[in-house]
Amino acid sequence: MAESSPILKRWRLILGSKNIDAENAALTEEEEQMDAALGALYEYEHSGKFEYQNVAGHRGSPGKSTYNISKWLGDIRKYFPDSVVHVLQNDALKNKDLQNKLLLEPEILEQTTPDVHLAAMLLQLKKQLPEKTKRSAKMVIRRIVDELTERLQDKMRSAISGAVNRTKRNHRPKFHEMDWNATILKNLKHYQPELKTIIPELKIGYGKKKREKAREIILCIDQSASMATSLVYSGIFANVMASIPAVSTRLLLFDTNVTDLSNQLHNLVDLLFGIQLGGGTDINRALKHCQSIISKPTDTILILISDLGEYGNVREMQRRFYEIKESGVQIISLLSLSDEGTPSYDHHNARFLAGMDIPVFACTPDLFPEMMAAAINGQDMRLWAGQNDIIAR
Repeated sequence: MAESSPILKRWRLILGSKNIDAENAALTEEEEQMDAALGALYEYEHSGKFEYQNVAGHRGSPGKSTYNISKWLGDIRKYFPDSVVHVLQNDALKNKDLQNKLLLEPEILEQTTPDVHLAAMLLQLKKQLPEKTKRSAKMVIRRIVDELTERLQDKMRSAISGAVNRTKRNHRPKFHEMDWNATILKNLKHYQPELKTIIPELKIGYGKKKREKAREIILCIDQSASMATSLVYSGIFANVMASIPAVSTRLLLFDTNVTDLSNQLHNLVDLLFGIQLGGGTDINRALKHCQSIISKPTDTILILISDLGEYGNVREMQRRFYEIKESGVQIISLLSLSDEGTPSYDHHNARFLAGMDIPVFACTPDLFPEMMAAAINGQDMRLWAGQNDIIAR
């Protein structure tokens, strides 16, 4: 028998054995198990029953033995790379019945592969979780937060610290203000071989206000259910920025009310698990609160994370945007902080902000540190977003 075509094998895994000629796309035993794992998920809607089977059967027993969802979770990690596991698990969570099977039993929940979408789902459903599962849910969220923080924190600290240092430099520093590394690098071309030294023509220093906060950063986040993933990432970044002495960080969440969680950033898991997702969206009220806490407008960066769907007073919201910008505050409107790209958003309000020269775009978590560094350095953020091809259209 001729060897099966790799292309036909892929199509069989995509379409299922019922939709393609199995004889010309014969699978190995491992590939058959992969096919069974995919079929258990994507054929579930048609059958109404989760049927995942060991296609080879147990030794000495004819026929197929049925596996449960716990075994399925373990096997998708065995047979697929992490990127595919995340997709399969997230697709399973979109099905209400499978969602219950995955999240309501603590033993099964603890076997899931942690990622930001699982955290977002748990935050949305935490009111529905039985008490025996809530402890496991917090443990899963802690694992997710720890993993994401480990991945993102070094890049965030490096980007902000570097940006802050550049904004503080002056070219007439006193001795104790000298940035020796930067000065030497800048003047290497002035090395004098006969003297075996560098004669610096340009001195670089950190400035007299090195100990002061360089920027006030306000993260103001819409806590509607669609923003759950953005909330998780925002909390992580706020937590990291709060540990950087050179910046002052505030975290505000809003629906029809505004909650300041800045003093809870040290305990991020409890902060996230305490968030109440859903409700209306009153951006005007959130902006009014921001106005009340901004003490140094020209040193403040306001990051509004929202799809801009305003259910409050739109005219008042627009007036507050204008007032805050005119006071000297740097405003950036993020439609989301996630890996999903640009979400559905209010185009009318987005055009209004763009007309005020306020940048409007969606940002990925990996790009967020670079975005903050650009904002602290005073770059044109609309130009920056355009260069990164993320400006809202």
